[in-house]
Amino acid sequence: MKVFLRYEDGDESTHKTLKITLPKSWKSGPTSRLLEQFVESYNGGKEGQLNTLAIASLHLSTRRSTNSDDDTATELKELPSDGIVVETISDREDVYICHGPSQTLKEIKAERQAQIDKEKEALKHLSSCVHLGCNKRFPKGGPYPECKYHSGPPVFHETAKFWSCCPNKKAFDWDQFQSLPACQSGTCTDVKDEESGQKEFLGGCDIRERIGGAKLKSIDDFNASAAAGGSEGAPVLERLRSVLDEFGVENELFDQVMEGIEKDVIEKNGSGDDDVKVMDEAVKVLGGKLKNAMKAIAVEQLKIN
Repeated sequence: MKVFLRYEDGDESTHKTLKITLPKSWKSGPTSRLLEQFVESYNGGKEGQLNTLAIASLHLSTRRSTNSDDDTATELKELPSDGIVVETISDREDVYICHGPSQTLKEIKAERQAQIDKEKEALKHLSSCVHLGCNKRFPKGGPYPECKYHSGPPVFHETAKFWSCCPNKKAFDWDQFQSLPACQSGTCTDVKDEESGQKEFLGGCDIRERIGGAKLKSIDDFNASAAAGGSEGAPVLERLRSVLDEFGVENELFDQVMEGIEKDVIEKNGSGDDDVKVMDEAVKVLGGKLKNAMKAIAVEQLKIN
């Protein structure tokens, strides 16, 4: 395992890059050992004669991608002084020597938690605009800023994403959808119109209803039509739909997913006349997808290759 230790602060004449091939015992040791090695090498060279480094006022960092919309954006993330080298640094990774005292993993976590708590506390005093497409926050009780928003809910149909009030402006990924221009302007508000009966978002069923097309059957439809036939699929899905709603998965989203699966089943089998078979096959497909999703989570947690 090799790492590149870089000091790039100040004048270019004081910069230094040290390439180290780590001894086997160092991989399972603390990152502080790398900092000690670099400072010893730096202060013993020509750079140290111009700019002596004090190990007590330095820490190590690596570059990590940010959570911004820019996929290329990176930021320096501090490494804990007691972090295990092989668990915190990749082979041939650039490691930066930065000013500021090192912190242990416990201290870094405490600092991050304090920042999270501070942000949560600040949000308690803010309201979110309820206008569709406006994500502005403002102090509770005002003043209320100007906002741009949409008059109709978003539509998520197959791969297309668009606002129902602007059907001619479609996007096919989330970033594009977020950047679609609004069609209304006004003032932010935190008072929701409960009497409008407007859905949070629309799916394929809603679109077909609007254009007068055939509507795929819902779970309740299958329950009614399959009462005599005894399909076991509908009640299972009904329970799952209710449980997922408690986990924050909206019923509209669940229905949209099931609609897509039913459509695929009908296209695959060439007929949608047998309601019981369609529902039972849809249950199997959804079960397989959920099982694969759980496996993926388990793999990620256990870091299984």
